[in-house]
Amino acid sequence: MTPYSPEVEAEMKKFFGTLSEKDQRRYAGIEAMKLGRGGIGYIAGVLGCDRDRVSAGIQELTDLPEDSEYDPRIRQAGGGRKPYEEQYPNIDEQFLSVLEPHTAGDPMDETIRWTNLSQVAIAQRLAEQYDVLVSRTVIEQLMRKHNYRLRKAQKKQP
Repeated sequence: MTPYSPEVEAEMKKFFGTLSEKDQRRYAGIEAMKLGRGGIGYIAGVLGCDRDRVSAGIQELTDLPEDSEYDPRIRQAGGGRKPYEEQYPNIDEQFLSVLEPHTAGDPMDETIRWTNLSQVAIAQRLAEQYDVLVSRTVIEQLMRKHNYRLRKAQKKQP
């Protein structure tokens, strides 16, 4: 195995940093395969990654079918945080029960409702009463969904 020159190694490392996780594994695997015996350890040292990552890249390359199509996904499907409706299926009823004693509205128009609780206070009450841990943003979405507004103090002009 012939090592690369320091200039080539620097360019490889710079390019490696611009790739996605999947592309980094595959690039490291290609480079290690080109070098043959000792290539995995050498490339791992040059690129500053783990030997297992290089080995995983080689495995991915050997497992690729001949007529593989481009897949824009980098990570597996299903990752990330679940939506609050999925995490807390009864959140609408719990939200409305927290707001019920603090609700006022226009007796002539049923669609206009407001509350004197802030979003933070609503979130705290949901956490205390139902163990529902949601952010202020989720509370804003629920208020919009159920046509609630925050009551604002207004000064009357003399």
